[in-house]
Amino acid sequence: MRKGVVEYCVLGLLAREPMYGWQLAEALTAAGLIASIGTLYPLLGRLRDNGWVSTFDQPSDAGPVRRYYRLTDAGIDRLALFRAQWQPFARTVSGLVGEERP
Repeated sequence: MRKGVVEYCVLGLLAREPMYGWQLAEALTAAGLIASIGTLYPLLGRLRDNGWVSTFDQPSDAGPVRRYYRLTDAGIDRLALFRAQWQPFARTVSGLVGEERP
């Protein structure tokens, strides 16, 4: 179930601010959405291939240059579409799988 929404969670995080891979992995791991950073990079590659994110490199005071990810206009549009569909979908699923009646 997580697999279907993780890419949109990444888009949502990037809507707040550009982030580098480790930042994204920490946020997604803390939320229990990914098991490790190794699962994130293929997903980021797909998002880039879809044209939803772009990358840029930025020097870091703490080590090597970091590759940051940011939303493209297409990514902003895709996230807006997901947001419009998510609430009705979540309500429907909650209604179907809600507590059993005695």
